[in-house]
Amino acid sequence: MRAIVSVSDKSGLAEFARGLCDLGVDVYSTGGTKKGLEAAGIRVRSVSEITGFPEILDGRVKTLHPAVHGGILAKRNLPRHLEELAKNKIQPIDLIAVNLYPFVQTVSREGVTLDDALENIDIGGPTMIRAAAKNFPSVIVVVDPADYSMVLDGLKKGGLNIDERKRLAQKAFQHVAMYDTAIAQYLGQGDLFPENKTIALKRIATLRYGENPHQKGAFYAEQIIGVGVSGLAAARQLHGPELSFNNYLDLDAAANVVKDFDLPTVAIIKHTNPCGLASHQDLAEAYRRALSGDPVSAFGGIVACNQPVSLAAGEEINKTHFDAIIAPGFDSRVLEMLKRKANLRIVELPDLMALGRSPALDVRRVSGGLLLQTADSFGEAEFKPRVVSRRAPTEAELRDMFFAWKAVKHVKSNAIVIAKDQMLLGMGAGQPNRVVSAQLAVNRAGEAAKGAAVGSDAFFPFPDGVELLAKAGVTAIMEPGGSVKDADAIAVADKYNIAMVFTGYRHFRH
Repeated sequence: MRAIVSVSDKSGLAEFARGLCDLGVDVYSTGGTKKGLEAAGIRVRSVSEITGFPEILDGRVKTLHPAVHGGILAKRNLPRHLEELAKNKIQPIDLIAVNLYPFVQTVSREGVTLDDALENIDIGGPTMIRAAAKNFPSVIVVVDPADYSMVLDGLKKGGLNIDERKRLAQKAFQHVAMYDTAIAQYLGQGDLFPENKTIALKRIATLRYGENPHQKGAFYAEQIIGVGVSGLAAARQLHGPELSFNNYLDLDAAANVVKDFDLPTVAIIKHTNPCGLASHQDLAEAYRRALSGDPVSAFGGIVACNQPVSLAAGEEINKTHFDAIIAPGFDSRVLEMLKRKANLRIVELPDLMALGRSPALDVRRVSGGLLLQTADSFGEAEFKPRVVSRRAPTEAELRDMFFAWKAVKHVKSNAIVIAKDQMLLGMGAGQPNRVVSAQLAVNRAGEAAKGAAVGSDAFFPFPDGVELLAKAGVTAIMEPGGSVKDADAIAVADKYNIAMVFTGYRHFRH
């Protein structure tokens, strides 16, 4: 039995190669892999002994040779293939252990040049992997060091069965696909929507179930050139039961809400919508205000903080039952206290405030395909709201309008948010009629709506929504504008002395 071993990731390599040698396998290798194995005292031969040709072009050409690929691709159950090998003095190759140059790591380094990137595009490796995977009934292909022990155990028992070989081949093709996707991403930077596009995903968690118990689920990290592991994929769970599918959805929604605010901010999320949200110089006070927005709905929800959780804030949070809490960090005393709750999931995301800054696209599945879009964000320099009512907002109203406008971006459309003193008082979400959303927000806010500000994710198609909010006592409204009925909405605002501001931006979230 003959094997070619040529890897970039040398984890467990010496033990694997030694195990092959102990089984009587002739091990051939190239370049740095060969030197490493020899340094470990392992018998290894050069691939040049197979090809009869030296490595050339600074190692660019080592294994691209008929003696290698003929030995890999020959079908052992076809006599004419074996006769052809014998005629050309080619011996079969039975095992390929290959993984590829660290392209992603290379191009993620600061200051990397195009030449550096091109030198880290592996050619011989993917070719051998694909050849071995194509001929998996005859050739074992190993791309993941985690499979070394399984392969050795199988060989000791007389060989791998067809299902084991097939699984390794699938893994091999996927390994090359991830690699090729990374290269295409790098070369296509700046082109967000090319004609053909692949998305590379690596599973980091198998979930107990999906959105409902009868559904299966898993969490995958997206491979994005220049970004590395980010978002929830970079989070660390410090305590509590394993995260569920719905936990991940709500944690993501919660973290994305608070990262939009500069002041210490707390969000309480239920079914991906904020039922509580507040900003304050003191994080503990921000939490108290967020909770007061809807203490009933908050029960069993998700809490997010955009600052490390202080002892004072942790003591307040500890008074209510939540499923999970996510923050950039936790005071050690807070962790000790919160960990007494066995079912509370505690998640640390140090780069929480960096969410949304990567070039990742928002992906939505529809029947037969995917919809891709850039993130719903825009720079402060591009944001030029304009007063359209007779009365301009006061400084306090403008502050609350901006708070409501940031909040409404994270509420399901049609969305209305009522806020005052940088605290969410009421919201209406996911209604087919904007007036119904406004009514729900008013019902939740109650008397507190008097003197409050409103954020609407889209324009008011008719003035009735503005009228309803005005009668509830709202004094300031921020909305995108753009309706053919804008003049009617402005007229109602002027009638009730409401300050109305148009943003020019819509915040639909379906």
